[in-house]
Amino acid sequence: MTIPAPAAAPAPARLLVPASALLWGLQVALLSPALAIILATLYDASTADIGWTLAVYHAGGFLAALLIPAWADRNRSYLQILLGCGVLTIALAGALATVSSLPPATVALVVLGGPAGLGTTMLFAHLRDAGTTTSRIVGTRAIVSVAWVGGPPLATLIIGAAGGRGILAALVVIAVLNIATTAAMMARRRRLDRVAAPGPEARAPAEAPVRPVSGRAATILVVAAFVLFQGCNATAMSFLTLYVSGTVGLAILWGGITLGVAAALEVPALLIIGRLSDRIPHLRLVALGAIAGVAYYIGLAAVTEPILLLALQPLNAISVAAISGIGLALFQDLIPGAGAATGLYMNTRRIGAVVSGPIIALGALPLLGQRGIFLACALLTLAGLGLVHAARRASPARASVPADG
Repeated sequence: MTIPAPAAAPAPARLLVPASALLWGLQVALLSPALAIILATLYDASTADIGWTLAVYHAGGFLAALLIPAWADRNRSYLQILLGCGVLTIALAGALATVSSLPPATVALVVLGGPAGLGTTMLFAHLRDAGTTTSRIVGTRAIVSVAWVGGPPLATLIIGAAGGRGILAALVVIAVLNIATTAAMMARRRRLDRVAAPGPEARAPAEAPVRPVSGRAATILVVAAFVLFQGCNATAMSFLTLYVSGTVGLAILWGGITLGVAAALEVPALLIIGRLSDRIPHLRLVALGAIAGVAYYIGLAAVTEPILLLALQPLNAISVAAISGIGLALFQDLIPGAGAATGLYMNTRRIGAVVSGPIIALGALPLLGQRGIFLACALLTLAGLGLVHAARRASPARASVPADG
């Protein structure tokens, strides 16, 4: 039975998802750059203490992203868990503000912070479950990127004015707003369910999309490719400023300018590639992004002047948009269950961040140097492109079908 599309939502209802994406993105963009400072100022943690605490925290987040989304899939309870993420954020901020030593703070980060960090995962899972098109999902992902443009500077401003506890207070305010927007989304979902025809089909998702690839082996190849893509992207983002000042010989300011230009270009790139996703297969767009990434890393390895450094950033924007936007939709096409698919995609970012460590370590080898880091990124991205091609060949009859859900 085909369910008729609901009438166009009024303007306030249409703003709920963009507002939620902005707020959840802002929450992560505030906490991530400030967490090390919070640990150092509130608990007198050493550099080694901070490193181990963050490692345990991210490991807890990895497990949470595997278990909780799978539970959400079984119960179709994405918005309920999204609401719980807001409540847990308030509990986390209260715990970090209350405890006086690092061990209980670490426990709070794992037990409360890991699940609380699944806000964007549950939001995108809800959008997929509701039958949202790929272009709208990628557009929502662009709003999260907007939050990252302003989040880190805002975090430093708050820390400078109110210290670590000021960030915790800001998180509480954002969490309250997140709870309010999620409650409004839940109320709207209930209204739509009442309007829909009665019966089990009223809450059934849209027809399952034709998968771009099929089979466990092909899916594993795509996941492995994205670990490589994410690892290379994490390497470039974390090491670029040091590379610009240490090897290219430019003022360190150019590193910051370059990262700012990259962040600014990422938003329109996501919007454009999201539009293209309605007509071009997702795997093809991912391959295009990988090719742009290879060209970008080769350019970084050869760059000697600031103008070329900035001129390379559109290639970076195309690559990031394909990986972070189309990649999310691709995983939702491949993996059964909107929550499990989104959680697995988010975990490729976490694993990629771990992979970036050995890639950066290659710069210590005399024969390679720091330029060799980006040549290695080019080779690994090319290897990821090969894995995508191998996955596509594993199911050629399906690879040409764009699936938008």
